[in-house]
Amino acid sequence: MRRSKLYVFLLCLSCILLLAGTAAAADTQDAVVNKLVEKGVLTKEEAASLLGEQQKESKDLEGIVKALKGFKFGLLWYLSYQNGEKGDNDNGTGYSQFTIKRGYLTVKKDFLPWFSSRMTLDVTTVKDDPADDYTGSLAVRIKYMYGQFNLPDFAFLTKPFIEFGQVHMPWLDYEENLNWYRCQDTMFVERNGTFNSADVGINFVSLFGGLINEEYQKNVNSTYPGRYGSMALSLMNGAGYHAAENNGNKVLEGRLTVRPLPDIVPGLQLSYFGITGKGNKATEPPEWQVNLGFVSLEHEYVVLTGQYYWGKGNQSGADEFKKDGYSFFAEIKPDKKFSVIGRYDYFNPNKDRKDDENSRYIAGVAYHLDKQHMNMILLDYDTVDYKQSGKTNDKRVQLTLQVAL
Repeated sequence: MRRSKLYVFLLCLSCILLLAGTAAAADTQDAVVNKLVEKGVLTKEEAASLLGEQQKESKDLEGIVKALKGFKFGLLWYLSYQNGEKGDNDNGTGYSQFTIKRGYLTVKKDFLPWFSSRMTLDVTTVKDDPADDYTGSLAVRIKYMYGQFNLPDFAFLTKPFIEFGQVHMPWLDYEENLNWYRCQDTMFVERNGTFNSADVGINFVSLFGGLINEEYQKNVNSTYPGRYGSMALSLMNGAGYHAAENNGNKVLEGRLTVRPLPDIVPGLQLSYFGITGKGNKATEPPEWQVNLGFVSLEHEYVVLTGQYYWGKGNQSGADEFKKDGYSFFAEIKPDKKFSVIGRYDYFNPNKDRKDDENSRYIAGVAYHLDKQHMNMILLDYDTVDYKQSGKTNDKRVQLTLQVAL
């Protein structure tokens, strides 16, 4: 009986030490082991062996903690059920499906105060594989892989840094931190095939004039918190992260954002984004031009954005048509747990052709499981009205679970 109680005692002690994992716990174990030797329960040899194992485990744990120092991990998943009707050229084909829309796993590592790195894995569903071997299966590709150099403040520039590698393109990272509902689907310009969110190259980013007040950052938005705005300027291959580079042309991209009234209307920002270069085509790549004017107004209880796009061609080099369009987005946040969203897009893919425009209408309601815009459930309705004859409308009801860390 005595030995049984001793085993239970030692088991409980081991569990406590395992959970605690601190120097204080190690000291406690030393004292307990010494007391057991005094009582004759353990021999000195057994005590030495036990303490040696404990010291080895402690060193192993210290090694793991040291190896993980400076690492940051993040995840973002969009898991959906969709019921709808595919329009465009699909003659109104109905569908009902559960789908994994996207899955991101991000690893960041701080090496030095001025140098860090990031890699983001992108899990997506393969569509239209030419061999049809992988259509519908999940594939993993790299979205971001870059080194980041943090620079000292200089004049009007606050917290400037440079990304080098497969980096953010200057626009979508900014817009997606105003319209947090990427889980519904892509933003206006990307959804119409103009460009995507990452490319291989170099990207310089900076805030302007210090930081906006802490209350605004806490209650409204803490991303790109420049008191007078922010900027991003990049030189890219131009292919995006979905494709290999098919020519030697480089693309110049830039975003300029101004916060004109930081003390009166801190949520008001005015932005311009532009791209100049060639589309990603191997022979005779067409001209690719993007101009985008954007205005946003953020408040604790509402977000409003409006944008107008005009340009020529696209990232893939599939055409060289002149295009334009506009989009409006609204989020109403009557409560920390609930949001109501609405969006309207108009896009003209060829200004020289009549009756080929499309109009998209999106309406939805979100329930935030914890912090706003992190873990949440979104129910939305999305429909597209195609003006071109022979095309039927898209219609879709979607329920999405966003998991974020």
